[in-house]
Amino acid sequence: MRTLHSKPSARLVAQAFLPVFLPVVAQAFLPVFLPTVAALTLAALSPAFAQKALSPPKVGEHTVGEDYFLANYTQLLEYWNTLAKESDRLKLVEYGKTAEGRPMVMAIITSPANHKNLARYKQISQRLARAEGLTDEQAHQLAATGKAVVWIDGGLHATESINAQALFPEIYDLLSRNDPETLRILNDDILLLTCINPDGMELVANWYMRESDPKLRNLNIPRLYQKYVGHDDNRDSYIANQPETEAVNRQMYIEWIPQIMFNQHQTGPAGSVLFFSPFRDPFNYNQDPLVPIGIDLVSAAVHERFLAEGKPGAVMRTGAPYSTWFNGGDRTTTGFHNQIGLLAEIIGSPTPMSIPVVASKLLPMADNPSPIGPRQEWHQRQSIEYLMTADRAILDIASKLREDFLFRIYRAGKNSIERGSMDYWTTTPKRIAALEGLNALSGGTPSGEQAAPAGDTGGGGGGRGQGIPMKYWEQLRSPETRDPRGYIIPADQPDFLTATKFVNALMKAGVVVDRATADFQVAGKRYVAGSYVVKAAQAFRPHLRDMLEPQDHPNDFQYPGGPPKPPYDITGYTLAFQMGVEFDRVLDGFEGPFQKIDGLLKPPAGKVTPGTAGYLLSHRLNDAFTGTTRLLKAGEEVYWLKKEFTADGKTWPAGTIYIPSKPSTAAAVRTLAAELGLSFAGTSVKPQGEAFKLRPVRVGLWDRYGGSQDSGHIRWMFEQAFPTPYELVYAPTLDAGGLNQKYDVLIFPEGGIPGEGGRGGRGGGGGGGGGRGAGAAPAAGAAPQAAGRGGGGGRGGGRGNIPDEYRGQVGNVTLATTGPQLRSFVEGGGTIVAIGGSSGIGSYLGLPLTNALTETVDGATRRLPNTKFYVPGSVLEATVDTTLPIAYGLPPKVDMFYINSPAFRLQKDTGPTHTQPVAWFASAEPLRSGWAWGQQYLNGAVAAAESDVGKGKVYLFGPEITFRGQPHGTFKFLFNAIYLSGAQSVNLQ
Repeated sequence: MRTLHSKPSARLVAQAFLPVFLPVVAQAFLPVFLPTVAALTLAALSPAFAQKALSPPKVGEHTVGEDYFLANYTQLLEYWNTLAKESDRLKLVEYGKTAEGRPMVMAIITSPANHKNLARYKQISQRLARAEGLTDEQAHQLAATGKAVVWIDGGLHATESINAQALFPEIYDLLSRNDPETLRILNDDILLLTCINPDGMELVANWYMRESDPKLRNLNIPRLYQKYVGHDDNRDSYIANQPETEAVNRQMYIEWIPQIMFNQHQTGPAGSVLFFSPFRDPFNYNQDPLVPIGIDLVSAAVHERFLAEGKPGAVMRTGAPYSTWFNGGDRTTTGFHNQIGLLAEIIGSPTPMSIPVVASKLLPMADNPSPIGPRQEWHQRQSIEYLMTADRAILDIASKLREDFLFRIYRAGKNSIERGSMDYWTTTPKRIAALEGLNALSGGTPSGEQAAPAGDTGGGGGGRGQGIPMKYWEQLRSPETRDPRGYIIPADQPDFLTATKFVNALMKAGVVVDRATADFQVAGKRYVAGSYVVKAAQAFRPHLRDMLEPQDHPNDFQYPGGPPKPPYDITGYTLAFQMGVEFDRVLDGFEGPFQKIDGLLKPPAGKVTPGTAGYLLSHRLNDAFTGTTRLLKAGEEVYWLKKEFTADGKTWPAGTIYIPSKPSTAAAVRTLAAELGLSFAGTSVKPQGEAFKLRPVRVGLWDRYGGSQDSGHIRWMFEQAFPTPYELVYAPTLDAGGLNQKYDVLIFPEGGIPGEGGRGGRGGGGGGGGGRGAGAAPAAGAAPQAAGRGGGGGRGGGRGNIPDEYRGQVGNVTLATTGPQLRSFVEGGGTIVAIGGSSGIGSYLGLPLTNALTETVDGATRRLPNTKFYVPGSVLEATVDTTLPIAYGLPPKVDMFYINSPAFRLQKDTGPTHTQPVAWFASAEPLRSGWAWGQQYLNGAVAAAESDVGKGKVYLFGPEITFRGQPHGTFKFLFNAIYLSGAQSVNLQ
């Protein structure tokens, strides 16, 4: 039976040649090599490791990895199940379900002896990663008895198909070989191998193979390769909205907590075969320094093995835009858990391709030590072989340095515990700038780099130059600037249900959270029972800090005065800010009646107080939107009060939700209190005056052929997070007109409506991993080309062979054809919600808004260049007019996610429309988290506006109020717009 490896097994070699050569070897080398020879011979001949002939990686007549063939996930599981019956080195474990209900299966590969003690080795891995209650000596003892745990995944971005196909030969390689290296790896390592996007693998392979003519096969899939978020399945790790992410996080940060993980992607830099870590700066300042050093260590072993095996074309660091700054990717989140996260971005396709001539990739350099040069033809199998080399190198060094890696993750965790238990100051660019500023004010040289006099050798061991005076350093380390010892999330904040979702996100990533069992007091402030407490003294402190503290990204330019270097992904994303969670930073150690939370939290049960007139519900609660949807569906009446209302000694603000009593109402609100955690205050006083009467709304959500990730995140909100009826709307339906008969509100996320601003939307990543390069930094308001964003994909290729079920989706929104229908819709009483670049509809409709991010040069107006304004994904603070119904329930200040988004200046409204600002940037420094070069240009700019157009309404949001399903703090803008589209003004009597 033919295998993929031509080398004979070590066992066969021993049987054939040992009888002949052993006597000679014994005479010459016995004293030196006998222990090694004996060990390797015994290992090779060990019955426990001896393998029967295993089934090679074939599917029918096809060998996986051959040209023009892709195997699907069903076939992968069938093959793995066959191997599990044939090999005692393999155990298969289902660890979750996908969004479409497929099983997520992990292959655990190690020696038969190790399989008998998996629970023990998992426990050792957990204890060392948590680093709690261990001395260094105990940790060394555990490391000596533990096994290195390595996670390798493939197929996350399903059109990057090489990585999922590699899972066939990768597992066969380790199960079939009996050479000394393999046996050592199996003895020392536990490999967790998995496809983490089964739905995508099934979709992409089936789509590719549907064509009988191989030359017509393509990866231009008709929908997103993850049900809701497509390419953003690799941007979900810190919030874990998607079930696949939650399942992976559980294995990565709660169950196994591997010391090393390898995340495989496409596509490699042009002119090379692949990018393989290490990464370029900046690395995130919250991470322990052992993280980047560990990445360097393992990556060096991989690059060395590429060279040793004659595999050129591997680049690193500056060879691609990838960094470790962003927290939220499958690979990047590991750095905030003290793990070594590795990345490959490789070329390849089931359809043969070529490597082009790229001059900058031809000259050897430190980050490209062995250029490959052009190749006329490159095959899928060649890329798979590179990945298998990387796997081998990782497993090999994990074996050789097994104890070191186990102790290293403990040491990094202990460092975090110690930093969280003492006065500690995290160094950030702002602190360095403040230090240099103090020095400059005193007349010091820039950065304190004073040149030594001629002939001075810098005696005294202090180095050349005097540096910055120590007093300035000490000023920056004042008690009030210390890192917090912990965080308290009060239970009596306006939207504690959203705060609970935030805490669940922390715990899904392995962060330890406590809950107060009684009222308590810290730093002079009283907190109620049920409040959440997160202590900083824990191993995953880097992650909890990254979720609660602002990111301070450095100013990163290609050269002084030049354009910025586009980041790998976004630069500011503090989840607590995005979700609008209220919390207190506690700078000193504290204790209280705290109990560790085990397992994810359900919504705290709401309270219902009796009332004869009806029930009042706070508009501050995001889940009130879900409650409203369910009440209306059940036939209850729901109103929003337009003015303050006082009842039973309490004053309720404008926007309060009122549900009049009728025989079914009490049971309905009690059900919502139990299931959603909503609290309803009964009132004996019936509100009077102006109100909005709500009704069920017909919602249309734009999408396109191939799928839009931005639309997909809203689909997830409507189907999973805040269930509400909706219908997807494609360009052909919009162009056909008659929209008022079908919809009350049309929602256009980023990419839905063409215009000057915004990012242009993000497709499903179709096309074999294209659209991932960094590119040049864009002008303000244009679509940023940050790497890893998967833009443009998934829009479908040759459309002559599109299945009937997708034909009604083909086409694009255009202002020439779609624009008149949208104008007719809104003038006829409909509502349009336009987010990000789609807010360009305002210009088409003639609204009195202009681009705030422009300058005049030689009498001509142009957009600000990125050398003056550049905000590649950050959290900014905006002021909100909370008197407007669209802003009901929002606080006066709100954090908004901004990614080179549109911003407006309101002109004098002389036309028939009435346009007014809803939210605006009221400061020259609105940055809360991330990087905002030239942020002063936003001062006074409008972030959100509403306009009356005919009988209808248009809501424009420049910042992305639903970005990746994360900014819960701005979801109410969308929720309010939806229900206002069907609301009727009434007078309550």
